[in-house]
Amino acid sequence: MEMNTRLQVEHPVTEQVYGVDLVEAQLRVAAGERAPWPAELTPRGHAIEVRVYAEDPAAGFLPTGGRILALREPTGLPGVRVDSGIAEGGVVGSDYDPMLSKIIAHGADRAEALRRLDAALGETVLLGLGTNIGFLRALLADPDVRAGDLDTGLVGRRLEALTTHDLPADVVGVATGLALLDLEPHGELVDPFDIPGGWRIGEAAWTTRRLVVAGHEPVEVRSRGRAADAELSVDGGEPFRTSTHLVSADSPSSGVSHSQGGVTRNYAVARDETDVHWIGRDGSTWAIREQEALEAAAEEAAAGAGGPVLSPMPGTVTVVEVTEGQQVTAGQTLVVVEAMKMEHVLTAPVDGTVRELRARPGGTVAKDAVLLVVDAEGDTDGSV
Repeated sequence: MEMNTRLQVEHPVTEQVYGVDLVEAQLRVAAGERAPWPAELTPRGHAIEVRVYAEDPAAGFLPTGGRILALREPTGLPGVRVDSGIAEGGVVGSDYDPMLSKIIAHGADRAEALRRLDAALGETVLLGLGTNIGFLRALLADPDVRAGDLDTGLVGRRLEALTTHDLPADVVGVATGLALLDLEPHGELVDPFDIPGGWRIGEAAWTTRRLVVAGHEPVEVRSRGRAADAELSVDGGEPFRTSTHLVSADSPSSGVSHSQGGVTRNYAVARDETDVHWIGRDGSTWAIREQEALEAAAEEAAAGAGGPVLSPMPGTVTVVEVTEGQQVTAGQTLVVVEAMKMEHVLTAPVDGTVRELRARPGGTVAKDAVLLVVDAEGDTDGSV
């Protein structure tokens, strides 16, 4: 038997169902007062809580991190409570547990609590780092979860279905619209430049962009026209028209209005200092960049040409087992990164030689930071 004499993370569920403040009660009892409620308490309704984490469910729930570029939490909704420890502009690092906030919904019954919780997650905007919000909405929509038929193996059995989703066509349209509108670093929107990409005789020229989207295959988008009236073709498909307008230049979480396929919606948008565009709607976020080099490096690595070894999460380098110029074999341990009570061992992708060793024991690293480069055997030019 275990006795834990402290409040658990889920204590707001008890508080919402019984209408009490357990933290206040602890302080009053510690001060010598009696518990501030009658001897008998009567439960009312149903409450459900989710924890919002800085993590990537599709990558085995590895922690993420970064600066919060835009934040809008679901305050003021009926039956919804938010316990949060974050603010826009703050940096989520690797020194603490990756939990960012808790969202609790209370209703007359389980069905109402679930509806309110899902609506609250859909209203949440958090740009600048990966979170589990989209995963939580998918989990709440699971038939067994809605029926309360739960067990500890449910997520493991359905993880792929809960984390694998097609890239929405409207998100590609918004990303292209942002390229036409232009977006300053640090999440500050600027006035659009309505400049066509070029002209042929009698019609605008097509401009081709390669978009690399975290968690998805790269897409090729051909566009022409202006943001307010653009024509797009994705991966060689039939052209379609879109329209993207600036909603507000004062707040990144106001973002842009985008019309596509007869549907107009608002999106939260921001861009970080590494030129990643963050797009949010309905609680989900997408990190998108235009970077041919990233795709090329991935293709080279897949072809056995070696390449950069990246940190899968923000954290601290605890072990470096190689030196500059050392010969390594595929699968050999190179570096160990630790963050938030998790340890990740990085190994050599191919047989080759260690170059550009940047990892140092005790050094802190960001997610996707280059720790070293492995040149594959036979790669004589030293490039990656």
